Amino acid sequence: MHDEFLCHVTAYGVCGGRRIGVPLGTYRAPTLALALWWLRDRASWIAERLDPQPGAGHLPPKALVPVADTVPDVPAVLRAWCGDVGRQELVADELAAGRLVRIAVSDDTTEYELLAESVDALRMQRTVPPLVVPVA
Repeated sequence: MHDEFLCHVTAYGVCGGRRIGVPLGTYRAPTLALALWWLRDRASWIAERLDPQPGAGHLPPKALVPVADTVPDVPAVLRAWCGDVGRQELVADELAAGRLVRIAVSDDTTEYELLAESVDALRMQRTVPPLVVPVA
């Protein structure tokens, strides 16, 4: 069983013709349950900032307008992921097995990526000697 997990959230976009990543948060979770909680919390946090609920006190009236049906609905995808118990169990199984988990969703300008990986698995990878293959 893997006991500690590194979790990252990053937004990627294009600036000056180059793909740029902007870190939105990192957490070193001491348990699998806290890693899953943090990933769900960050997914909800992104969804709320991209698609705040109408009537939110910090927004002026008529500040929110609907987008076209052709625009990918990142907040809805993130909220659905947060509420899907089966997907949460799949993520938990993958992390418990020491595998990297990547959840990514995009709209027309930005990709949002949630990553989690076992600290133990990272340590084990460092102890394996690198594969060296002669080029010539």
